[in-house]
Amino acid sequence: MTFSVSKALAPADREWAESLLPKLAAKFAAERDRVGSHIPYIAEDGVYKDLKDVSDPAWWTNGFWPGILWQMFKATGDEAYVKPAREVEQTLMDVIDTDFMGLHHDVGFMWLLSAVADYRLTGDEKAKNRGLAAATLLAGRFNPEARFIRAWNLPDSEGWAIIDSMLNIQILFWASEVTGDPRFADIARMHADTLSHTAVRPDGSCNHIVDLDTTTGELRHTPGGQGYESGSSWTRGQSWAIYGYALAAHHSGKQEYLDIAKKVAHYFVANVALTDDKSLVDFRAPAEPVYWDALADVITACGLLEIAEQVPELERPLYLKWAVRLLRAVESNWCDWEPGRDGLVQMCTGCYANSHDREVPMMYADYYFVEAVLRLQDKAARLW
Repeated sequence: MTFSVSKALAPADREWAESLLPKLAAKFAAERDRVGSHIPYIAEDGVYKDLKDVSDPAWWTNGFWPGILWQMFKATGDEAYVKPAREVEQTLMDVIDTDFMGLHHDVGFMWLLSAVADYRLTGDEKAKNRGLAAATLLAGRFNPEARFIRAWNLPDSEGWAIIDSMLNIQILFWASEVTGDPRFADIARMHADTLSHTAVRPDGSCNHIVDLDTTTGELRHTPGGQGYESGSSWTRGQSWAIYGYALAAHHSGKQEYLDIAKKVAHYFVANVALTDDKSLVDFRAPAEPVYWDALADVITACGLLEIAEQVPELERPLYLKWAVRLLRAVESNWCDWEPGRDGLVQMCTGCYANSHDREVPMMYADYYFVEAVLRLQDKAARLW
């Protein structure tokens, strides 16, 4: 029997989640009609001004808007979500011709939530082929000697891998599933294994970036990345690890991956409990100034729900209750439900050091909030 998240919730939590569904429908139907097939990123004063299909069509978050559209289509059955989602899908395919070198390890984010989502929900063969093209591109970034997928295309970064990639490798598991070719999943597992002992630390905290010897895979350095510094604990990095390893466990059946997801989850919730269930940008940054990142909360909530589906019944309450606690904190403190304003989840931070994307509403936080709330009601599409 398939596990029902909704039935496992406390009645008050179930009622709360149910109350959000019409609010999500109103918010995103209005945004869909305003934004259409453009690709939003950060809302400024309630308006999406920076449209990535214009400014940077190869930008790594460009799959999240069609991801929202497909999730809302699945939840509501409203066909009006399909046309703009497919138009964005076409825009992303055009990037292969116009800006191929702008693509890198994040093609999983871009195509899992656009073309692969389309195929999973509608069976469209063209969408399936597009997803497989993206998976093949990602597989081509694999270093077989050192057993990792290279991050970015920056100078002198040939040995770099990042914890975010644990979400991107899910497209490789999907590619093996639909083609029967084990090589995609083999690459995903080898990469996950490498990060498990280089990016994930023994205490459950994570490095954002690891610099590896390109021949041996030996860890050489841990650049600070988007957190405070090398050795600190960028909260969104922990959330990528939680959800990424939980998904890898789902696709591979490897208990080791689930154990890693649980270890990082325990570290995360122990820390966030100290700040009223709200995430700082970095768990190991100075006490002042205080910077928040709701992105880490909503991604972690999705990861906790994924863990809950895979653990024995008596283990589930820990993960379910913490997922709800994080989502309730985001909803009560940092959500703008006004349909006339763009951007739902506020207080998101891209990078500790950059003021331009600090504590702002970011569209991909909206995606994870939507996915998590729909999962609480057993209405989410499985897009990873």
